[in-house]
Amino acid sequence: MAYAKGTGVSADRTEGEIKATLRRYGASSFASFESDSQAMVAFEMAERRIVFKLPLPPRSAQEFTHKKVNAKSWAERSSDDALKAWSQACNERWRALLLCIKAKLESVEVGVETFEDAFLAHIQMPDGSLVGDKVKPRIAASYETGNMQPLLPGPSS
Repeated sequence: MAYAKGTGVSADRTEGEIKATLRRYGASSFASFESDSQAMVAFEMAERRIVFKLPLPPRSAQEFTHKKVNAKSWAERSSDDALKAWSQACNERWRALLLCIKAKLESVEVGVETFEDAFLAHIQMPDGSLVGDKVKPRIAASYETGNMQPLLPGPSS
């Protein structure tokens, strides 16, 4: 079961909570953007710009436009019910994003990891790309070639 399944908190309210949380932990700037396919939250903290991209489900997905009647059949939802189902899915994703950001900030606060370690994949580079987008293909290539260090070093002679 997903963390925020069935939440009654709107995406707008959660966005406000994210902003308040970031302020409380010392963020100096905050911005959010939304398109049909994703939302983005950006902030500046610890002399870094951090960007989270939150994929949003397509409104036209069958899970929103139809309701499962049984294992083999679906019934069409009204447009109002479809919008409610889609909004609920978006609300759940926003709550999960809030949890993610809070967990990272708290981890930094108590010294489990550094700010850069916690947010590394989301640091925006001067060219607009994210560190994670640059590094993920290299990680995948390393695993595909098997060119990895052993998990434990062998005995020394």
